Amino acid sequence: MENTEENAIELHGDEEIIEVIDLNDTEPGPDDLADVLGDADFEESANPEEDEGWETEDEMEAEADQDDSELTFSKHTGSVFCVSLDPATNSLAVTGGEDDKAFVWRVSDGEVLLECSGHKDSVTCAMFSHDSSLVATGDMSGLIKVWKMETKEEIWSFEVGDLEWLEWHPCAPVLLAGANDGSVWMWKIPAGDCKTFQSPACQATSGKVLPDGKRAVVGYEDGTVRVWDLKHGNAIHVIKGQDGHQGALTCLACNRDGSLVLTGSVDGCAKLINTATGKVVGVFAVKGGAEKGAKDEEESNSVESVGFCNILPLIAVAYLDGTLAIYDLSSQALRHRCPHEAGIVHLQWEESSSVVSTCSLDGALRLWDARSGNMLSEYRGHAAEILDFTVNREASVAVTASGDNQAKVFCLQRPDR
Repeated sequence: MENTEENAIELHGDEEIIEVIDLNDTEPGPDDLADVLGDADFEESANPEEDEGWETEDEMEAEADQDDSELTFSKHTGSVFCVSLDPATNSLAVTGGEDDKAFVWRVSDGEVLLECSGHKDSVTCAMFSHDSSLVATGDMSGLIKVWKMETKEEIWSFEVGDLEWLEWHPCAPVLLAGANDGSVWMWKIPAGDCKTFQSPACQATSGKVLPDGKRAVVGYEDGTVRVWDLKHGNAIHVIKGQDGHQGALTCLACNRDGSLVLTGSVDGCAKLINTATGKVVGVFAVKGGAEKGAKDEEESNSVESVGFCNILPLIAVAYLDGTLAIYDLSSQALRHRCPHEAGIVHLQWEESSSVVSTCSLDGALRLWDARSGNMLSEYRGHAAEILDFTVNREASVAVTASGDNQAKVFCLQRPDR
């Protein structure tokens, strides 16, 4: 029985109250609980409806055993932190984990094509270059390696301060990275020609190269957003103060042509920024969305992931309290609020539909129809939280990375396909 709140059990008969049991601190076994509750004389509920919400042991086991995945990749020996697919064919996945390794493997059968070893800390970033010829892996200590898929060899490495994010250029063998000290690095691979974009000493927490390949948007720990000119190395726009966020940036995304960027922060807000003018043109926040009983509403309702729909003027904002909010881009009105049983970690829109997928701390992957706000399907199989996932171009396959040391491949079947 999962329980994050302390529960007092009140008895019907003589109104005796059993002491509060904190299941988190002591994690007692079934025998301990039996001892504590041994003297309790539970009367049968006169009203059968009162028993609703309690799962039988069989039901709980069935849910724990449910595995909707087609394939499980279990070569990692620690939590799997990140996953991405090769853009060229979507047939290869790269995963990075707590075991200081990354693996490139085939989605169809899980066969390992390349083991990326030699890292000194958890691999938290791993992705293919635009043409799938190269793979970049980065660990928390700041060691970045690039591997050539054709020869399965490491062709380049570099060390920055503690690594926050890693991102390939959309159309060239150019790699960008954001570090703990606020610097953003850009290298030509494998030559290693380097440029840095300096800003005040606070973490560069998220970054994205815009589709034109000439600019990058970077979010910082102090709530500032900068639009950088990659060629000349200067900040074209700085969004700060009241225009910026009031807390660290957690995520950002751009629309298809790069004219708009959506940013998310621990301050509970998502902001829409025009990349040409640097102006904030929209602010989105879910009122009263924090967890019940949370002491700090803002902290509990951090924005964890954001994204634009490609085919309709809709955006999605995922919150740590488990709310997925779908907003209308033109009116900026809240269209739908899609509740989750646990905090959302990541969202991704399908390439050419109005379906948005989410993964959450309860270990489930869910598909939502943004037009109606309804959940289309739910996939389970992980024994711990899903920390990252990605969906292929056809939206037929999802690959997940989890704290249970596994990555899984799910076939996404929907009635409308």
